[in-house]
Amino acid sequence: MAAPAAEASPKASRRAAGLGRGWRLALGLVLPLLLAIGWEAAVRYGVAPGRLLPPPSRIGATLYGLAASGELATHVGATLLRVGLGFAFGALAGILVGALTGTLPLARDLLDPSLQALRAVPSLAWVPLFILWLGILETPKVTLIAVGVFFPVYVGVAGAIASVDRKLVEVGRIFRLSRTALARRILLPAVLPATLVALRTGLGLGFLFVVAAELMGASEGLGYLLVDGQQFSKPDQILAAIIAFAVLGKLADALLVALTRPLARWQDTARETL
Repeated sequence: MAAPAAEASPKASRRAAGLGRGWRLALGLVLPLLLAIGWEAAVRYGVAPGRLLPPPSRIGATLYGLAASGELATHVGATLLRVGLGFAFGALAGILVGALTGTLPLARDLLDPSLQALRAVPSLAWVPLFILWLGILETPKVTLIAVGVFFPVYVGVAGAIASVDRKLVEVGRIFRLSRTALARRILLPAVLPATLVALRTGLGLGFLFVVAAELMGASEGLGYLLVDGQQFSKPDQILAAIIAFAVLGKLADALLVALTRPLARWQDTARETL
């Protein structure tokens, strides 16, 4: 009788975990729904103006019209492609340079001051320079997004390596681990959680920078919808594009978390018990 009970226990725990995730998802929708209902009621009863602050029903109708015409899919696809390419290039460069400056004091002293200064440059300041250098096609847009992704990933990786407990490294040397084994068995697990957080931050900034990127002569993309709505005084289109950005950003972040969760499965954190 002990074996069936032992088999039932993992199933029960998985079922409970699934119910917990569903409950958290439902709970996360409460605030947006309350805001939407309150917003709709305020406009309908004349408390708030509906011309510049259209109600959710009108925004939903605008989103439905864009989706039905195929425009929404075109703009979402263009934005996701730019963010995806910019994130890939920026994250790879950030990890490599962060690892370099985190492990080599000479590289840190040589590169870090300049990179920290460039990190303070606003995103829009790069736009005219990239247009002059790279034209107005896709290359400057992807480059600008990659710049936005690079800096948080670089800072996160370099900071994670610099904050590795020195005692862990000493233990590895006591056990006569080679440099490769030391990096794989001690440094990598130590810096991985902070690196994953840096990647999530970089992805979020990628969605911020794509708006600035799509100001550079874009004819497709959610950023283009924002500019088009401003030029033709269509606040419902502007808010529809903002909501689309929010949904896409949340879905992209959830996908990144799901893809990287197995890498940090060994962590025994108190997140689920607090």
